[in-house]
Amino acid sequence: MAKSEDYEAFEDQIEALETTLGGARGTAAAFELELVRMRESLTLTNREVGALSRSIGRGLRSAFDGLVFDGMKLSDALKTVANSIVNATYSAAIKPVQNQLGGLIAGGIEGLVNAALPFGKGGAFTQGQVIPFATGGVVDQATYFPMRGATGLMGEAGPEAILPLSRGADGRLGVRSEGGGRPVQVVMNITTPDLQGFARSQSQVASEMSRLIARGQRNR
Repeated sequence: MAKSEDYEAFEDQIEALETTLGGARGTAAAFELELVRMRESLTLTNREVGALSRSIGRGLRSAFDGLVFDGMKLSDALKTVANSIVNATYSAAIKPVQNQLGGLIAGGIEGLVNAALPFGKGGAFTQGQVIPFATGGVVDQATYFPMRGATGLMGEAGPEAILPLSRGADGRLGVRSEGGGRPVQVVMNITTPDLQGFARSQSQVASEMSRLIARGQRNR
């Protein structure tokens, strides 16, 4: 008689467990459908969707463990899962806002720092004064200048020239030469005592002109 009662009690426990698990499966299906809807309504990256899925999965696992092993009530388990979904969804939704605000704050701080320290990327100083080199110049003594993460030194071995670069009509970047591309006039004054002397000097003048033209071609 006692064995029969134990068997009936065991069957009752099995039926109760099946009922509980059936309800849990229905709840899990509803959660999965809600997750699909949330993926469609939210603009999330694959990494964020994966993190959200893992967070909800941990909540479901905790609820199932409570139902099966700890005797948790179904209502309490559903509350646990619901809280997990709410927390995971909130974290996924608020993260882009946090990133946006963080970027704005960082950009504002960087702008303030750049305004306060305009030479953060480099500049030349001597005796505490800023040296302007926008149009070039010559450094005739040892001069320190800050670089990003380091300090440079120029003019330590003698005068050094700073030449600004400009882009020419052909698109090349280089040092601009004043007068480049413009016609150059060469004036030669020749003085002779008579016409015969001038005639004798014609070959010498032609030779000198050839040398000047060749020199100009080399220096272009």
